Amino acid sequence: MALRCAPVWTRLVAAVFTFSALWGFALSITRYSVPEEMEAGSFVANLATDLGLDVRSLETRNAKLDVIHSKNYLDINKDTGELLIREKIDRESICMTKTTSCFLKMDVILAKPVRIFNIELEIMDINDNAPVFRRKTMHLDISEATPPGERFSLTNAVDADVGANSIKTYYLSESKYFNIDIQTGSDGSKYVDLVLSGHLDREEHAVHNLILTAVDGGVPPRSGTASIIINVLDINDNAPSFSQPVFAVNVSENSAIGTVVMTLNATDLDEGSNAQLVYSYTLYTSEKTQELFSLDPNSGEIKVKGVIDYEESQSFEMYIQAQDRGTNPLLGHCKVMVFITDLNDNYPEVTIKSLKRAVAEDTSVGTLIAVVSISDRDSGGNGEVDLTLNQQEPLPFLLNKSSEGYFELLVSKPLDREIKSKYDITLIVSDRGSPPLFENETIALEILDINDNAPRFSQSFYTIHVMENNPPGALLTSLSAFDPDLNENQYLVYFIMEKEIVNTSMSMLFSINPENGALYALKTFDYERERDFLFHIEARDSGVPPLSSNVTVHIIILDQNDNTPLIVSPWRAHGSVVEEVIPRSTEKGHLVAKVVAIDADSEQNSRVTYQLLQINDLTLFSLDQYNGEIRTTRMFSHRDPRQQRLVVIAKDNGEPALSATVTIKISTVEHAMTFLETTELPLEYEVFTNLNLYLVIGLGAVSCLLLITILVIVVLKCQKPKPKAIKMPPANRNSMISQRSSTIADSTLISSDAYWYSLFLAETRKGKVVVRQPIIPKGAGYFVSSIPRSIGPSETTDSRASTLEQEPRRELR
Repeated sequence: MALRCAPVWTRLVAAVFTFSALWGFALSITRYSVPEEMEAGSFVANLATDLGLDVRSLETRNAKLDVIHSKNYLDINKDTGELLIREKIDRESICMTKTTSCFLKMDVILAKPVRIFNIELEIMDINDNAPVFRRKTMHLDISEATPPGERFSLTNAVDADVGANSIKTYYLSESKYFNIDIQTGSDGSKYVDLVLSGHLDREEHAVHNLILTAVDGGVPPRSGTASIIINVLDINDNAPSFSQPVFAVNVSENSAIGTVVMTLNATDLDEGSNAQLVYSYTLYTSEKTQELFSLDPNSGEIKVKGVIDYEESQSFEMYIQAQDRGTNPLLGHCKVMVFITDLNDNYPEVTIKSLKRAVAEDTSVGTLIAVVSISDRDSGGNGEVDLTLNQQEPLPFLLNKSSEGYFELLVSKPLDREIKSKYDITLIVSDRGSPPLFENETIALEILDINDNAPRFSQSFYTIHVMENNPPGALLTSLSAFDPDLNENQYLVYFIMEKEIVNTSMSMLFSINPENGALYALKTFDYERERDFLFHIEARDSGVPPLSSNVTVHIIILDQNDNTPLIVSPWRAHGSVVEEVIPRSTEKGHLVAKVVAIDADSEQNSRVTYQLLQINDLTLFSLDQYNGEIRTTRMFSHRDPRQQRLVVIAKDNGEPALSATVTIKISTVEHAMTFLETTELPLEYEVFTNLNLYLVIGLGAVSCLLLITILVIVVLKCQKPKPKAIKMPPANRNSMISQRSSTIADSTLISSDAYWYSLFLAETRKGKVVVRQPIIPKGAGYFVSSIPRSIGPSETTDSRASTLEQEPRRELR
């Protein structure tokens, strides 16, 4: 606009000077009217005709058009004299001010002579401009508390056109809250105000979008629009509210600290600080609840901050308020119910009452040991408990349910301290949770001892072998009994049960230590006089009343080689030589003599063998080492001496061996003599010598003793039932074992003199002594090795079986 005004003012100044110079030539003013916006070349008027000029003179007189204060919109056609539109004319650009008339002034200047014609061209307005709002969008902030009728000024629209083409009216889009009020100014301008016609509610309608339309009066009318955006300003007129008044939530007990229980989300229809909420507990919320749960004041998040135990509390109530940050804050309330879900986190509990720590082993079945109560702090299946006994090993106890949660521990079987002196009774209680929890309680029950067990020996029968010639006081063995009881019930005393043998008490033969059962011999025993002893030893405890048991002890005297073999055949006086007479014509193998020796010892010690100690001619005689027979090995020759001297040694089989010798003088005769099978010796002595007298006396004593023994046996058998016989081991081929009898009297051995006499049965036949096979008393146990060939092989007599009823004996060595 400034660039356009510069040349206008220049022309205006030039025109003023020209007008002053040529004022005298000026004529009257010619007016024309044309509408704006006519196309270029449009005809305005015929200047030559209107001004009275010759068309030809326009060229010659150099006619020109001078526009004052404006751009040259017109042009003169010098050929036709017409005034034409040079370019479109915009009235609004020419006439800046909003006036009803708008003129474009110009001068037509002719030269030779100079002549000026004043022309005014009125530009007539057409409705070529629509109303325009200077602000396309108008923003208004109106509080929702504004009362109806309040007015708000709006920016008016402008229209470059004038007159009837200018703004005529305004229209507002439909709204139940707003309308417009149009006013006309002094210059005819239309003004519009926005009027509030209803109560605003931001929560219902926070923003109102309206369209304001300005319409001019042209034909056709033109219009312009502007947008009105009304923001309803909030006031704190809405209290915070929760979606529901009561919330219920489940939380497991023992939830970790920081676990989110729930998040409260209260709403406030207001905005800004009026809608900013702060959450907090009210005074109705207990301190315990506030200690266990935290509440975030900004987010409303409830978290666990303590240990939650179902058994302490099954639910919690929280009273929570939400408060906005308005100037006058409003509150909203809700209630949160937190229900705790039980977990199987409590072990079952066992309580033992009326407990007996110790009971006697004779306690009767059904005796109460303890009262057991069980419980579990959990609920439901987690709190249901079962009680059982640990039955890894059978226990003589049972559980009897007396009432709900109570059990009686009772004795179910007889107790025996000797089998088990202490019981660890384990009670196992388990709940029915998943997984189940277990708890156990162990009761240590001691079984008290009573004297209900008698002492017991490891054997019921003891066989003890004692070598004869033992020193007095020698330890024979140690008899040990066992009593499974305790203390004084276990303390044992040993003693020998008194019994006499041929007026001799057992306590005079043997002694036993009362504390440890060590058995001693009080005298030296001789196998040849005493073979065995049978008596009883009793072990008695110190209980009240005392209990006892006894054991049978069999003492067997073992033989030692302490007797030298005795040569009884051929008999001769002490230190004399035995003489034998045989014919020189004796055949080979002829029995010359038989040496018989006996040994008072037994078994191997009594086994006698014979050897030739001295002989004149080894080729003439032979000696059987087992039966003592001396025979010829060849016939006599004339070179053989008439007398032969033999020394025979009889040796036993003991260690060390003992022996005896006999010297036999054999004389040969030329004439034949008849010899009996028996050997006849010249009777050079009396038949009843001292030796024979001793034998007769011994035989008589033995016979009397045997008779007394038989009578005693008969009496004992009548008084007692006959016991079973004890099987004895078979006799050795070369020995006889001394057998014990059933009575004490049988333990006394028969005198050896009886054997001497029974071995020699002498007959007087023409002054000769006939030696026959010896008769060995039954049970004597002697082995006789010198038995004549004609009698046959030697035999041992049968041993008598014992009449004592005993178990098989194990020999103590």
